[in-house]
Amino acid sequence: MHTRLFQLVTSFFIIIVFSTVHAAQLPIPKPPSTGAKAFVIMDFDSQRVVAEQKSDESVDPASITKLMTAYVVFNELASGNIALTDMVTISEKAWRTPGSRMFVEVGKQVSVEDLLKGMIIQSGNDATVALAEFIAGSEETFATMMNKTAEDIGLKGSHFVNSTGLPDETHHMTAWDIAHLAALVIRDHPEYYKWYSEKEFTFNDITQYNRNKLLWRDDSVDGVKTGHTESAGYCLVTSAQKENMRLITVVLGTGSANARADASQALLNYGFRFFETHKLYDAGATLASSRIWKGKSDAVSLGLDRMLYVTIPRGQYEALDASMKVDNRIMAPVSAGTPLGTVQVRLGDDIVAEQPLVSLQDVEEGSFWQRITDEALLYFE
Repeated sequence: MHTRLFQLVTSFFIIIVFSTVHAAQLPIPKPPSTGAKAFVIMDFDSQRVVAEQKSDESVDPASITKLMTAYVVFNELASGNIALTDMVTISEKAWRTPGSRMFVEVGKQVSVEDLLKGMIIQSGNDATVALAEFIAGSEETFATMMNKTAEDIGLKGSHFVNSTGLPDETHHMTAWDIAHLAALVIRDHPEYYKWYSEKEFTFNDITQYNRNKLLWRDDSVDGVKTGHTESAGYCLVTSAQKENMRLITVVLGTGSANARADASQALLNYGFRFFETHKLYDAGATLASSRIWKGKSDAVSLGLDRMLYVTIPRGQYEALDASMKVDNRIMAPVSAGTPLGTVQVRLGDDIVAEQPLVSLQDVEEGSFWQRITDEALLYFE
């Protein structure tokens, strides 16, 4: 066990020794003042929150709700239940929905692709309701799908009663939920995420512009979504990528469109300036081999089922320390992907990454003789 632990830790140090030269450690100041009701800075790869304020407090998300609507629609596209070329007949309810509009016409047919662009780029409430009705038959049923999806992906402080984000006292999200959802949209549906960076969309000879001002200010920004109602204030979820690091920021409840853009830009600058993200291991890489009892094989390879990233203060890469804990007395049969321990990465006293250590292979139960032999050996363990 100690040998395997040493091998894992040594492999981390090899990464460190042969990494590129990093800047000297920077003191980490407090995050900038935003004037927001809540905010969060999350790294896309590691999912680590590097700064936050009331990020677990449920608030009115306004049109940021449409990020969940889009995610449900993208999942329907991926499953083959609908297609971008499907034509949607616009209902009177969709046409009459108040707020921002794509300017669809009642009774006309519009493609799913155009409706998605109208929702994503123009924040059209009419397009959003049309999509919800097309998929679920009614907006109310679609909201049920949204809530089921929220539960499935681990959103703890979100509840949806409509697809648009129009105010309702029981309709809410948290900053953390929004950041996590944005990361899933980017990861699961990159072919559609590209629309969030488009600055304008023309439909029915009417051109409207993306309300995300940072798309014009910062070339590293490629999304994501604005929101505004009187009750919610001005909100913005943003994603930006510089070199190998992608950050997601969420700002909720600022006082103006400029304020939400300025706050988001300040948080992005802070995150990129004072933190860095590194990939330590690929999924499927063998990190150790452990004894397995009563199996056709007497050893099982252990590794990770997803890539392991860490987000740390700049200049502290060489101070990382990794450890591994493997379950005692692993018994066959074992299926690939079964958790059999933990990999933990620390920076000083702080745990900066932790993932299950899993079996990388199936190990079937051994023969009767193998099982009897191992049972006897275990007696003396």
